[in-house]
Amino acid sequence: MNLIEEAREFARKKHAQQKRSFTGEPYFVHLEEVAGIVARAGLSETAIAAAWLHDTVEDTDATLPEICAKFGSGVAVMVLDLTDTPPGSGLNRASRGEIDRRRLAAAGPETQCIKCADLISNTSTIVKHDPGFARQYLPEKRATLEILTRAPAPLLEQAWASLRAAEAELAGSGRNRTHVAVDMRARLLIAEAKHIDWSLAL
Repeated sequence: MNLIEEAREFARKKHAQQKRSFTGEPYFVHLEEVAGIVARAGLSETAIAAAWLHDTVEDTDATLPEICAKFGSGVAVMVLDLTDTPPGSGLNRASRGEIDRRRLAAAGPETQCIKCADLISNTSTIVKHDPGFARQYLPEKRATLEILTRAPAPLLEQAWASLRAAEAELAGSGRNRTHVAVDMRARLLIAEAKHIDWSLAL
């Protein structure tokens, strides 16, 4: 197997028993979505492997030394930059978020691209499944997007489109024609990132 295939299989095994919050679908679906967005953006093999692995240290028993030994230091550094500070650190959510944003702001373009892909995957359904949590989650993601200044414009625009569509949905502003037009542009940009045929859902 090549690096990407090995990363995919490692992630599949590590996340095998996990489900996505709210939907109950296998967590692997999220990883597949993120890695697919990154691959279609034309990123390196290292970045695609890191996309598959971006939640392994945060959400499984995998360790950074293990990731480094199996996949190399380049992948491990990306995974480190994408790993949130754990609640067990003793810091509150706001402080942890600030630490994570500072780390991401200093990360390279490909790492920031992976974060954009992660946000596209997560923000596109959060309001539908948990509008209460979305009121806290979406402002946090807006703060994150504001510091991803090294990510290439096309993918960054898609991430912003996904966030704005979620914010509009949460505000209930998609009912008049102006907001519908804005929402449709956002949905098309998200579809471009995910390669989803939105026409089937219209």
